Amino acid sequence: MIRSVWLNAGLLACILVAVAFGISFGETALTWQDYALALSNPLSGEGLVLWQIRLPRVLCALFVGAALGLSGAVMQGLLRNPLAEPGVIGVSGTAAFAAALAIVTGMAAIPGAVEASALLGAAVAGLLLTLVGARLKAPEGLILFGVALSSFSGAATALIFNLSPSPIASAEVMAWMLGSVANRSWFDVGWVAFALAVAAIFAVMARQGLRLLTLGEDVAKASGLPLARLRVCALLAAAVASGAAVAVAGVIGFVGLAAPHLVRSAVRGDPGRVLLPSALAGGLILVIADLATRVMPTDQELKLGVFTALIGAPLFAVIAWRAAREWRL
Repeated sequence: MIRSVWLNAGLLACILVAVAFGISFGETALTWQDYALALSNPLSGEGLVLWQIRLPRVLCALFVGAALGLSGAVMQGLLRNPLAEPGVIGVSGTAAFAAALAIVTGMAAIPGAVEASALLGAAVAGLLLTLVGARLKAPEGLILFGVALSSFSGAATALIFNLSPSPIASAEVMAWMLGSVANRSWFDVGWVAFALAVAAIFAVMARQGLRLLTLGEDVAKASGLPLARLRVCALLAAAVASGAAVAVAGVIGFVGLAAPHLVRSAVRGDPGRVLLPSALAGGLILVIADLATRVMPTDQELKLGVFTALIGAPLFAVIAWRAAREWRL
């Protein structure tokens, strides 16, 4: 318990430092006098840069990363598989397909329509996973179904590009799917923060069930807990968190996979205690990643989803290799 408290405190301290760096760097260099003016006069040019551009961007990265980290921790605990992650099992892909469909059909002109579509897509994926999970006892089977769902949603998204009547809409979908928190507003911050809070409630409700699942399905059923309801709460937590993240920032992979692995040993693998530090670690990872995309010496700013994929893909290969060795043993 003490280790968990120190871990969370350390992650919070790192997040504060990362946020401070995040609002300190950008295309427009600000001096201490500029920051003082921005704080005293938010309507000044310096104030607009700080309050309307940098701070919403950093907070979006923080909350999106936290949502992905929480979703990954819940999925890994529910499926008892270190490879489980919203992007791997199709939740993010289905949310991305629904959001892309909303953009192409012109629904993006309606405030909140893309976000609602992404949440609906994630909910559909969560429902399908719940139905399949009720029939498949082996977690590996559910993982394979999730991979198939992810492939299908990717193909459906490609079909949108193929049949899109407007090249402008296709370009908007492509830019959105590369993943970014640039040019986000306080509305986006509020949206993902609210969804994260809702997902956290469902995750806390499922926490005890995730702990019991580590002892096996039979032991969990014999405990007397409403395991079916707890499983639904876990899937709702993952669907709401990942759907909101996709809606606000587009497709950003591997954060939900990496964050739980970075903190799991510190909480001795407890699926209940890993939830909060995974969310904090996910937020920290994405704030740092977004800062890296801004300071890299490139002519065009690297998209956040591209950067996380470049870093996360090798990590995923290492985790998959270790998991394969454990399954053989």
